[in-house]
Amino acid sequence: MLIDGYDTLLLDLDGVVYLGAHAVPGAPAALEEAGRRGVRLAYVTNNASRTPAAIAAHLRELGAPATAEDVVTSAQAAARLIAERVPAGSNVLVVGGSGLRLAVRDRGLRPVSTAADSPVAVVQGIAPGLSYGLLSEGALAVRQGALFVASNGDSTMPTGRGELPGNGAMVRVIAAATGVEPIYAGKPDPPLHRESMIRTGARRPLVVGDRLDTDIEGASNAGVESLLVLTGVATAVDALTAGPRHRPTYVGEDLNALLLPYPEVRDGACAGWRARWRDGVLHLEGDGERIDGLRAACAAAWALAGDGRVDEDAVKPVLDLIG
Repeated sequence: MLIDGYDTLLLDLDGVVYLGAHAVPGAPAALEEAGRRGVRLAYVTNNASRTPAAIAAHLRELGAPATAEDVVTSAQAAARLIAERVPAGSNVLVVGGSGLRLAVRDRGLRPVSTAADSPVAVVQGIAPGLSYGLLSEGALAVRQGALFVASNGDSTMPTGRGELPGNGAMVRVIAAATGVEPIYAGKPDPPLHRESMIRTGARRPLVVGDRLDTDIEGASNAGVESLLVLTGVATAVDALTAGPRHRPTYVGEDLNALLLPYPEVRDGACAGWRARWRDGVLHLEGDGERIDGLRAACAAAWALAGDGRVDEDAVKPVLDLIG
């Protein structure tokens, strides 16, 4: 099985375990089985709006095994980042929700809501109903010299209705108003994976995610292996045209890939499929599981691209065949 040899799964949530209020089909059962096989499950999310306890409760409602201790958020990583830079008990202006406020308080800092409280830092994370007034207080504090930290820089977040604006989009309000760029705590930057390693004690983790620019790049930055699942943001064409930092170790349709043997991929061949370049275009031949065809095609595309990326038009015949 793919999970053999790994002691911890560092699992993204949105687009991997659930989409909005609903579980990704098969995800809870796959995680239950992985846990039974002795692999530690850690839910690592860039979403800073909710507390670990609330996230764990939602996961259990969906049938996935989870406790608050299994959840690692970008809010926790951001709070640690700030706590390592400012005196204990300092005022921190929280531009976000309850998850971010709790994380700040748990690090021995005092969450406040106005620039008049002279905060030494401003921390921003996505939250429903994030107001213009709170964004304005954050901008005032940053202009007064407060450290500016963002939980994450995701421009969008997947939901059951489609992709909505993420924290990266909202951060631009304060950044544009002040000319100050934040320090990012979430994926793909190192602080969140560092937080995950500290909290889980992982020695050989596998990062599982649906986004190339956060989950997979984050794994690359941390020097650990990764599995890309196609249940969220990333598509087959995204995988085929990925640059070096965005290339996962493994590609699977969903979390069930964790519980299956991963086929050998060599020289553009995988489980009955073979990918070859002809006249600058990638062609795929064979039959069987379409995901194996994608794995073969990715290997051939990445080998030719080297440190660059292949053009989308060059892989169109593959997409026409496997969807």
